[in-house]
Amino acid sequence: MSIRTPDWVKDAVFYQIFPDRFARSGRQNLGLHLQDWGAKPTFHDYMGGDLWGVIEHLDHIVSLGVNAIYFCPVFQSASNHRYHTHDYYQVDPMLGGNDALRSLIDAAHARGLKVVLDGVFNHASRGFFQFNDLLEQGEHSAYRDWFHVSAWPLYPYEHQHPANYAAWWGNRALPKFNTDNASVREFLWEVAEYWLRFGIDGWRLDVPNEIDDDSFWQIFRERVKAINPDAYIVGEIWGDATRWLSGDQFDAVMNYQFTRPCLAYFGAKTLDNAMNDVSGIEHVNPIDTATFARQVSEVARAYPLEVVQAQLNLLDSHDTARFLSAVGNDASAFRLATIFQMTYLGAPCVYYGDEIGLPGGPDPDCRRAFPWDNPESWDCQTLHLIQTLTAVRHASKALRRGTFEVLHAKDDLLAYRRECEGECAYVLMNTGKVARDLSVSGLQPGEYRDALTGHQYVLTQTHTFSVPGRGALVLVGA
Repeated sequence: MSIRTPDWVKDAVFYQIFPDRFARSGRQNLGLHLQDWGAKPTFHDYMGGDLWGVIEHLDHIVSLGVNAIYFCPVFQSASNHRYHTHDYYQVDPMLGGNDALRSLIDAAHARGLKVVLDGVFNHASRGFFQFNDLLEQGEHSAYRDWFHVSAWPLYPYEHQHPANYAAWWGNRALPKFNTDNASVREFLWEVAEYWLRFGIDGWRLDVPNEIDDDSFWQIFRERVKAINPDAYIVGEIWGDATRWLSGDQFDAVMNYQFTRPCLAYFGAKTLDNAMNDVSGIEHVNPIDTATFARQVSEVARAYPLEVVQAQLNLLDSHDTARFLSAVGNDASAFRLATIFQMTYLGAPCVYYGDEIGLPGGPDPDCRRAFPWDNPESWDCQTLHLIQTLTAVRHASKALRRGTFEVLHAKDDLLAYRRECEGECAYVLMNTGKVARDLSVSGLQPGEYRDALTGHQYVLTQTHTFSVPGRGALVLVGA
């Protein structure tokens, strides 16, 4: 079958927001028991970020060159991360409710920003009405077949007993839906449809591999695309995703196959594997330039080009230690990885706070509050770099949609070409500490400028460049 992914994603730069920690507006938090903004994150405490706060800071997001936002869950839930859904039709009151989401979508769309929500369809929560009915009525519940019950009674809190129902990774707070049940399937598909009609631009799917049923996702796609053919469907798949990327299920996945080589290469000398081992990424072995070039070339060929161009390329997320912390707080490693991310195939995704050097270890530390009131703590060099890179990406079709070809990968030096419809861009990187000369052949002659410094180059087919230590050149047509 032919594969079609949303065209806008190929030109997108995403920004991921964890709503409780991004910005607190003050509109929803009177009388609530909240941590102080910026306190050490915990698994259970709330800091009170809300969607009104996001609206207040949309200008910051736009200033980054971002044109799409992916939100961690926003629906009513008794958890700060909101992966424990109580009501799929209500935005959490602490976030501002449905009115806040309505205002956010309108304000985002007015600024040219797409909005993608997190869809948690594998499991619900103990507070989800149908499961609560099961707890109240036991085997007499009208919803007993909505879940996987193995025996009676159920023990949702009493850990000295077996739960007697299936839950995500055995977590009793997350009862797993029985998606073989026709009523459950229809309920979840209707939820997806409802919010698309409300105005969202796509779904990020939480642990979709746990719904081990291609037909469920095939029909999900049909119904989503019937409402909005350009809606983005991106799944959280950490490994090979071929099964889901044949054109009949997802458009793309969160590209952790991209994340791991970036950690292993750019952070090779400073990796904090004591941290990575207990993070979602797990252990990462350092790799050299040739190995990195081979791995990212394989990632670029892993799926059809239409899919690769729509992949969500992330350096970190709410499920991992932040890249900066995972590489021992080596800001140069994060900056080099960001240069690569912004000049590679697929849609880059910046995790909120990374643009100003916000650190963070494994969950919950990776979910720190954005330090709006402490701008002196911001890494403005990284902030400016991201703004520069997104601007050049938006201006260069070669960087957004071009082919990817490695021209040199040896010692500390990497060079590659992006080419689209005769337009070429060249990226040269040096992971070493001192400047190195690099001679590259097979260039398209012409006038180029380095987007990072503004320096002008007149290239012939072969040119020798001086590449700064722990730095790069990003050459685009002058």
